Amino acid sequence: MKLSIPAWLVVIYGSWIAAGTALLKLPFASTSPVGWVDAFFTSVSAVTVTGLITVDTSTVWTMFGQGVIMLLIQFGGLGLITFAVFVLASVGARIGVSKQRYLAEELNIDSMSGLIPFVRRILIIFVFCELIGMALIATQFVPEYGWGMGLWHSLFHSISAFNNAGFSTFSDSLMSWVGNPVIVWVISLQFILSGLGFLVLSELMRERRWRRLSLHSRLMLIGTPLLIATGVGGYAALEWTNPATLAGLDGIGAKLQASWFEGVTPRTAGFNAMDTAGVRDATALLTIVLMFIGGGATSTAGGIKVTTAFVLLLATIAFFKRSGTITIQRNQIGPSAGLKVMALLFVGLMLIFIALFTLVATQELDFLDAAFEVFSAFGTVGLSRGATGELDTVGKLTICVVMFLGRLGPLTLGFLLATKTPPRLHYPEGRVYFG
Repeated sequence: MKLSIPAWLVVIYGSWIAAGTALLKLPFASTSPVGWVDAFFTSVSAVTVTGLITVDTSTVWTMFGQGVIMLLIQFGGLGLITFAVFVLASVGARIGVSKQRYLAEELNIDSMSGLIPFVRRILIIFVFCELIGMALIATQFVPEYGWGMGLWHSLFHSISAFNNAGFSTFSDSLMSWVGNPVIVWVISLQFILSGLGFLVLSELMRERRWRRLSLHSRLMLIGTPLLIATGVGGYAALEWTNPATLAGLDGIGAKLQASWFEGVTPRTAGFNAMDTAGVRDATALLTIVLMFIGGGATSTAGGIKVTTAFVLLLATIAFFKRSGTITIQRNQIGPSAGLKVMALLFVGLMLIFIALFTLVATQELDFLDAAFEVFSAFGTVGLSRGATGELDTVGKLTICVVMFLGRLGPLTLGFLLATKTPPRLHYPEGRVYFG
């Protein structure tokens, strides 16, 4: 039986989740018995590089269990590109002309033959950034925990950070390290860098001139600083006098450093250096928006992606200008790209609405907490206001579905959009009134 490309993606990621669940259920993987649902939830969260947890990673899982989680994070983060396209072809999944065109557009390669060099560059980036991050983090963790545990914590957090996973071997995530500039800046720079997308990083390795970068890379390098400034500035302004967060820190420097970390982490990183449940409602709403946008395409980040938000904004501006085209930096965005963006937005919002309705109808949760949880799962962020641990089986499985589809959704939908060629027969244009 021949499987479609979306089916192959489900099989590959599903097999990792099943294997992770089985390994986490082994007696020596946890310090106390863990149920199948919690093991499955943890495996899904790790493979989708989300970071939401129903049991404490530091106390419930042994080093073996934490090692399984770390490997699942690595496979999940690296797999979106290397396995979702390269391995699919290796296992015999037929990639037709229309799908090749889609892949070439998404990955900015001239043909399928460019996949191997692209994957090779990704592997180099992964290994280099994770080893450098581990070495820098170890300068702080080794003196605190000794060589063995210090290096273990460093490796785990470096892999988790660069894959935008948000898992931590500490019960309070990084709250105890909010005043440490090395930990805050190394980890935040890791997930910002990987959140740009491997297409952007690959281009930056080859090109040094702005004009020679692709439109996608230029949009990412423009949009990312704007979103960072919005997140950091918004968090500082809204939480500066909040005694549950920034007001509890000593000194302006500590507050600014915490604002930086909390302002950039919603872009799918999932680490927290402050109490997420203690933020004001306005801050929670700002965080939801940032989680929904997410990071870059072909990255370890989730969300609808920065370029999608850019095109939506440009399409809105073009509509009010009564312009029939979307243009930016002497480039025109075609109608097909606009339709794809609208499809991604609609599917994402419908998934969020159904999941949110399910949680509100079946769980005893505050509406804002439920919404925060769903958007965090869809954006594969991992931030939580404490609702994850209160979910029953229905709630946990609902979040699992959102995490899974949030991770695979955009790429899967892209393949689905490429399955059929445009019809040669065109119907007469109909008139529909809007607004």
